[in-house]
Amino acid sequence: MLQYIHIHHFAIVDELALDFQNGMTVLTGETGAGKSILLDALGLALGDRAESGTIPANAERAEVSAEFDIHTLPTAQAWLAKHELDDDGQCLIRRTVSKDGRSKGYINGRPVPMHSLRELGEQLVDIHGQHAHQSLLKREVQRQALDVFASSHDKKYARLIDNTAQCFQQWQQLHTELARLQASREQRDDRLELLQYQVEELRVLNLTTDELEELVSEHARLANLNQLREGGESILSGLSNEQSGSIVDGLDHLSAELGQLQTTDPALSNASEALQGAAIQAREAASELRNYLDSLSLDPERLQAVDERLALIHELARKHRLPPEELPSLLEQQENELSSLQNASIQLGEVAAAVATAEKDYRASAKKLGSARQRAAKKLGKAVTDNMHQLGMPHGVFEITLEPLDTFTASGLERVEFCVTTNPGQPIQPLAKVASGGELARISLAIQVIAAGSGKIPTLIFDEVDVGIGGGIAEVVGRLLRNLSEQRQVLCVTHQPQVASLAHQHLLVSKQVNKQQQETVTDVSPISEQAQVDEIARMLGGLEITEQTLSHAREMIERGQQVLS
Repeated sequence: MLQYIHIHHFAIVDELALDFQNGMTVLTGETGAGKSILLDALGLALGDRAESGTIPANAERAEVSAEFDIHTLPTAQAWLAKHELDDDGQCLIRRTVSKDGRSKGYINGRPVPMHSLRELGEQLVDIHGQHAHQSLLKREVQRQALDVFASSHDKKYARLIDNTAQCFQQWQQLHTELARLQASREQRDDRLELLQYQVEELRVLNLTTDELEELVSEHARLANLNQLREGGESILSGLSNEQSGSIVDGLDHLSAELGQLQTTDPALSNASEALQGAAIQAREAASELRNYLDSLSLDPERLQAVDERLALIHELARKHRLPPEELPSLLEQQENELSSLQNASIQLGEVAAAVATAEKDYRASAKKLGSARQRAAKKLGKAVTDNMHQLGMPHGVFEITLEPLDTFTASGLERVEFCVTTNPGQPIQPLAKVASGGELARISLAIQVIAAGSGKIPTLIFDEVDVGIGGGIAEVVGRLLRNLSEQRQVLCVTHQPQVASLAHQHLLVSKQVNKQQQETVTDVSPISEQAQVDEIARMLGGLEITEQTLSHAREMIERGQQVLS
């Protein structure tokens, strides 16, 4: 619950500090005194957007701090712990807004972004404004109100909502994937036909990187056969021609001479060994060259075959616009793509089957949710009807219709619509078509009181929700709010003395003019029992507060406390 608020330089509030109690607290004051400023300041602390005029002309910064008791709020405690903002059970929220537009938020003294203030604030305070009946005409708001009510009465209901949303998300993702596969089927078929031809062409070629290197080498040898033979024979003749003297013979002779000299001087042993090695290597080179020349044979057919093979390789390389040595890797890539495309039909079937399963799961979950929603609709309809009777519409009937939808949604397979009749003989029709402004405000209040009582948020704020009503109906509104305050903390801005007389705590909002500084400021303060009588008397009306008016005010307060004691 809200325990304390401190406001500094906000709108026409210069400095304000207030402690709040359990139960029902009302804020009253003359028109224009600024009764809603306190709620606006609290909204600012909880992450609302800072409007122009938030900071007074004579100030540089506005600041609002609010302290909450969260000992009975495990969800808020868990949220603080999750975000590492917990501080021995404390929950202190602070917001500052500077004239230059900069805004800062703090939770337990640590800076946080605005969305964190809003996330935490949604667990602490629920504000019902005087214009809530306008949003109540929206079907989405109506569905949310029904779901909040149902969740508070059925623990399984929230799981049904989550499961239906998850099933919808799964179906939607698969349905989107199926549509993508179906849309690309024609392009896939064209690509598949081309790939099949190209892959077959490369498979027939059956080229490997080693083969290409070997073909290039073989082609160079066959194309230059005569040059190789002539050059080889000339070199072999120089190495081992017995008639003209050969290099091999010369090296043998020189090696023998150096061997004799070595016997005289051992220092020549290294040179002798090197020369002997040279003679041996020259003899081995001659032998290798002789064998090579014996293997050379003119084979025009082989040369033609190699030419044709290389021509085919280069032709395919030009066709695919890549170097010939990359053709093997191209074949591997195209085979992988071909396999993927060939499996696309299988994948299409698998996704279609998955879509059917997801649709079945969604329908099953949505059907359970729809049944639970229908039961909750009957309960809420009866509860609102009862409240309408108390609020001066004795013949009013409130019903909730669930209209089947043709399309899937994350929230189920039905559209929720609030319907009402306020006079006997009139048919049930949508809320927007039959309710007048005053009736709509009372119906909205009937729903808000039930919805607020069904939730788990500890502090409920009602900002002039009793506008447009009076007399005995205003007293009924006060009793509804007072009864609600037995379980939750209720703050209510009101113009109705019947409502104000039922409060546990009465705060008076007043406007004061500082003539020296030429400024107007708003003050909010608890009032004494006598001051409460005076304020109730003022709210009862009349240009002059008479003793009779004061007596009426005292009687109203005493009767309210006796009735509810």
